[in-house]
Amino acid sequence: MVLDLLWMNFLDILVAVFIDWIVGDPMWFPHPVVFMGKLISALEKLGRKICSTDKKIKYFGGVIVVILTSVSFLIPFLLMYIFRKNIIAFNLVNIVFMATALSAKSLNKESIKVYFSLKSCDIQDARKKLSYIVGRDTTNLDEKQIVRAAVETVAENTSDGVIAPLFYGIIFGAPLAMMYKAVNTMDSMLGYMNEKYRYIGFFPAKVDDVFNFIPARITGILISIVSPVVGGNIINSFKIMVRDRKNHKSPNCAYPEAAVSGALGVQLGGTNIYFGQPVYKPTIGDDNISLDFVHIKYAIKLMYLSEIIGVLIYSALIYVIINL
Repeated sequence: MVLDLLWMNFLDILVAVFIDWIVGDPMWFPHPVVFMGKLISALEKLGRKICSTDKKIKYFGGVIVVILTSVSFLIPFLLMYIFRKNIIAFNLVNIVFMATALSAKSLNKESIKVYFSLKSCDIQDARKKLSYIVGRDTTNLDEKQIVRAAVETVAENTSDGVIAPLFYGIIFGAPLAMMYKAVNTMDSMLGYMNEKYRYIGFFPAKVDDVFNFIPARITGILISIVSPVVGGNIINSFKIMVRDRKNHKSPNCAYPEAAVSGALGVQLGGTNIYFGQPVYKPTIGDDNISLDFVHIKYAIKLMYLSEIIGVLIYSALIYVIINL
């Protein structure tokens, strides 16, 4: 029974990956993240209304985490339980939710727009396109800063939007993948350590750090493995990842960013503007090669190849387990 579930989940994940590559997140489809975002916004509004002190609103942030993770886990879990005797419906639910948890095509689609704007020498349009995928202020960024921001977001989201959902989907299918997606969405909406979100975002940010601890490190290793495809070196990419793994306020983000930096031979990190306030960050990697818009394409290639290697490793593990 367990082996059958492992095998089915493996096939479901393969199908979900291909669906994400081909279809992505079509506008007509009711994406779960949209509903997560609405629930987070409603709960944030409620928390700010009923909590009279910073301490209370900080703990209400923990309540938001419990509600969001529970709802996001239970909806696919209960649907799969209801359809447990209908193998087609059971697997269809798993596939659809897993596909929505993955965002390789969406990341590719949005970041490549920045690439083409820069290629056309339209820096204003590049700033605008970049603003859709990053949280920092893009108004006054020059070309190199735009490229750096795009490469960093592709690197970070290779973990958050691709490898991490796969990791949790492998462990327990769509329910755990959707729980992770809820955690990541909460962090992206509430996890800013500025005056507005310092308290209500405390627990969402900390829980996101925990959930991304293993996937971020796996992502860094996978990126290092595939680095020769973009002219990098496996050992150098891995060395930069290990050396600069702490050069970020997040305990996880530096792993994929440093691996990409080492693979491309470029320097990432540095000061960014968030909500009008400068946020000082150490640099990541060595400035051996000047950042160029082509590096956005290279970062996308590293993302896809990391996912492919991750799935191949997963398939090898399933083969070994089934044939024990």
